[in-house]
Amino acid sequence: MREPLFVKQNAAQWKSFEQEPATDPDEIAERFIKITDDLAYAKTFYPQSKTTEYLNGLAAKLHQSIYKNKAERRNRFAEFWKIELPLLFKKYQRQLLYSFIFFVVFCLMGALSAKYDNHFIELILGHEYVEMTKENIAKGDPFGVYKSHDEVLMFVGIAANNIWVSLVTFVCGVFFSVGSVYFLLQNGLMVGSFEYFFISQGLGIQSILVLFIHGTIELSSIIIAGAAGLVLGNSLLFPGTYTRLESVKRGAKDGMKMAIGLVPLFIVAAFFEGFVTRHTEMPVWLSVTILAASLTFIIWYVIIHPNKLYKNQTFHANKD
Repeated sequence: MREPLFVKQNAAQWKSFEQEPATDPDEIAERFIKITDDLAYAKTFYPQSKTTEYLNGLAAKLHQSIYKNKAERRNRFAEFWKIELPLLFKKYQRQLLYSFIFFVVFCLMGALSAKYDNHFIELILGHEYVEMTKENIAKGDPFGVYKSHDEVLMFVGIAANNIWVSLVTFVCGVFFSVGSVYFLLQNGLMVGSFEYFFISQGLGIQSILVLFIHGTIELSSIIIAGAAGLVLGNSLLFPGTYTRLESVKRGAKDGMKMAIGLVPLFIVAAFFEGFVTRHTEMPVWLSVTILAASLTFIIWYVIIHPNKLYKNQTFHANKD
């Protein structure tokens, strides 16, 4: 093929690549493949021409875009947990507060129901679990259930289950937020009755020192998952100035980010439950240290850090 014809057939596309930069990684890769193919052809048949020189320069630009995009994607992954997720917590602090209040109220309902109804604990926790725990208490090892399974299997099973429950809690928010509130109700009643059971056995303080080693992060994550569901449900109920479809898209996107962001927390909680909680003989100071560190991290990451980020962004925006 003569060079003028080769240029005529491809010039419009080359020009569009140069004047309309792509942001999608797949599109950038496709453009790079196309240009390198054309460059290889030009080098073969027109090695000293300006066309070859032009294509070589264009290929170099696309090559830089690919590696720049890779770097941005790596930074994007780190900045999701460092900046984007905390700012979502700030944006939806009202939903987080509502979810927290719902959960606390349901816990109190569970504890009061267990106190005034002798059958409620078995209804919520199951007869077998209650009887097994009573037997462990009689043996002097009230939390022996955490020692009855292999550490690794327990870790994997708990992590998978908690991640699944958080995603279901979020997705069920699509039912006008009621679905997420229902899962908060389920978990709240269970935690409340569970804790009252140990209090009634004279093991209230010990249960906190042992069970909240993993429970602090795990229960906080459930509350956040509930908030993510409320974000989704409220976007359907209260679209504001957006169309309902656009509002749901935004709510689903933000809620999903919040739910996915919980994965590392559930993994840490599962690690504690599988490998640490079983050591019920650990010193009180160590248990208190783990509890305090977990609670401090949650308060910092969900409340303090997001507010600082928001204030910094607002300050720079006003300054500009």
